[in-house]
Amino acid sequence: MYILRTSRFAASTSAPRQFLSALRSMSSVDAQYTKLEVNEKTGIATLTLNRPPVNSLNLELLTDIRNCIKDAESNKCKGLILTSSSNSVFSAGLDILEMYQPKEERLKSFWTTLQSTWMALYGSKLPTAAAINGHAPAGGCLLAASCEYRVMLPKFTIGLNETRLGIMAPNWFMASFLNVLPRRIAELALTQGRMFTTVEAQQAGLVDDVVNTKEEALAKCEEFFASFKQVSPYARALTKQQFRVKELQDLEEHREQDLQLFIDTITKPGTQKALGLYLESLKKKA
Repeated sequence: MYILRTSRFAASTSAPRQFLSALRSMSSVDAQYTKLEVNEKTGIATLTLNRPPVNSLNLELLTDIRNCIKDAESNKCKGLILTSSSNSVFSAGLDILEMYQPKEERLKSFWTTLQSTWMALYGSKLPTAAAINGHAPAGGCLLAASCEYRVMLPKFTIGLNETRLGIMAPNWFMASFLNVLPRRIAELALTQGRMFTTVEAQQAGLVDDVVNTKEEALAKCEEFFASFKQVSPYARALTKQQFRVKELQDLEEHREQDLQLFIDTITKPGTQKALGLYLESLKKKA
């Protein structure tokens, strides 16, 4: 991972030359599929998913995301924005290849890393926001819903569509949904595997704002962080974590059971058949 003290305005011709000349590397560690950039002026970190073509969440990408969140926290950033390097996909969700005809140890590592990544994001002491600049099904929706604020570009879709693959979303997926949606809407959406359009997502409350460009989305996220300017960061973090502690504790206390349920579900012949058919359908679309 390469963490830069930079600004999303760095490429703009209107950016002051003295500001551009002040850009410097903060630290450097290995990361394959993410980039974490920190705006020196605002202290806001932007975590960009960069696993082409669709940012499918495999073990390595999940590890990168978790490490970036921890790095942003340890460097005392003022907020964390999650976005994508793609112009059409925020994240296509969990990598099906991690679950189709899996090797047991890899499958275990994959799921436990997903658990810890969700806990790091959902429970982060930092203000968090998602600039959703593409489609966000399944795990992509989970990442976005785990943030405190979501802004989305038009003509994309978002939702937890696991039931369409013959899989039940885990309790903590549901908890993320219930944290932002009324219970009745969440229940119907989860059971139907519904994908919301951008307009529908805003109407339901799944996203907070809609803008036309990624630059506007990032700016909206910065505005959200600015709303805490007069608030104690310590008190804000404690209040957020108090709201979310039950869901975090529930997963922490049942991580092994959750892992075993996942393995049992994924390795069932019926689930493997459904995953295989889904992979075949993707090949036909390619």
